Amino acid sequence: MRFISTLIAATVLASSAYAATPCGGGFNGFVKDLKKEAIARGHTRKSVNTFFASARQDNKTLQADRAQGVFQRPFLDFSQRLISSNRLNIGKSKGKSYNSTFARIEREYGVSRGVLLAFWAFETDFGAFQGDFNTLNSLVTLAHDCRRPELFRPQIFAALKLYEQGGFDPKRTTGAWAGEIGMVQMLPADILENGVDGDGDGEVSLKTSAQDALMSGGRMLHALGWRAGEPWLQEVEVPANLDWSKTGLNTTLKAQQWTEMGVKPRSGQVANLPASLLLPQGRKGPAFLAYPNFRVYFEWNQSFVYVTTAAYFAMRLEGASPYHKGRPDTGLNGAQMKLLQQKLRKRGYDVGNIDGILGAKTRSAVQQEQIRLGLPADAWPTPALLSKL
Repeated sequence: MRFISTLIAATVLASSAYAATPCGGGFNGFVKDLKKEAIARGHTRKSVNTFFASARQDNKTLQADRAQGVFQRPFLDFSQRLISSNRLNIGKSKGKSYNSTFARIEREYGVSRGVLLAFWAFETDFGAFQGDFNTLNSLVTLAHDCRRPELFRPQIFAALKLYEQGGFDPKRTTGAWAGEIGMVQMLPADILENGVDGDGDGEVSLKTSAQDALMSGGRMLHALGWRAGEPWLQEVEVPANLDWSKTGLNTTLKAQQWTEMGVKPRSGQVANLPASLLLPQGRKGPAFLAYPNFRVYFEWNQSFVYVTTAAYFAMRLEGASPYHKGRPDTGLNGAQMKLLQQKLRKRGYDVGNIDGILGAKTRSAVQQEQIRLGLPADAWPTPALLSKL
């Protein structure tokens, strides 16, 4: 489920001291060059040969990489697709079943249980389906592919280290198409850096031990900058006359400043923290204050709609009420969104890939064009905006 096309692995191993194996070309030659690089890194020839012996190109991995249309869905559709009453009930039940583990995570890493429960639910349905792609084949295939080799090539050498430590089987280790392993889907480098033996059996097994997976996920979030005891997201109500150009992740104000502008929490009080005002579907849809911890989510996954949904689900798992849906203006379909991105690119904006996904770069460009055109600058693209462009 993680949006690997833009994933930033915070624990990617440094490789500046080695000649990076170039992507592309013949696959067998690429693997041969990887083996040479691994030996230059200090791995034994025997270990390297055994590790890479079964490596094969996996076309299904490439197909999965290019089929991420689910992220084109707007927030309301996406969140309702992922968050069901059954999933919510199971999550709350898992929280009770593993109460001691979550209490330990909260104590040692400061990560609230709802956050990890939401990831556990979205990534693998609480461990029920962890992916059946051969991890080594997926990593080598994606490193060979020239779309994002810098993300995946270091993970191959991390997997090699795990193999030498007895924690990775190149023939049998399986996971998601993009190389993540276990119940909360962690990449090999993250496992090396943050793997925890949560159940005390002497091994770190993220595929078979929920305690190991949850503790490791908590440690990784802590390493990524999670701040103990602080909220991450809070639903709010917004006034009709708000300066919409101040909304979005590019603007951060003190929460008190938002309240002075008429922003009101739907429950509780705003935190004494800096915050951004998020409008996932514009000024007429749900609204949230996003606190510093919210930005840590983007180190786990860079899809705006996924991150916002995961953060909201974490709130629900800890007792928050369902969001107020509002009545958002009609948005764009996938084809229209691609056309919008093309028009924005022609105007000089960096919108990333033309993929029909309303990501952070496209949102920012939309907001700038709304300001230029004198429209409410809520970063929500509509057919009216598209026609004006």
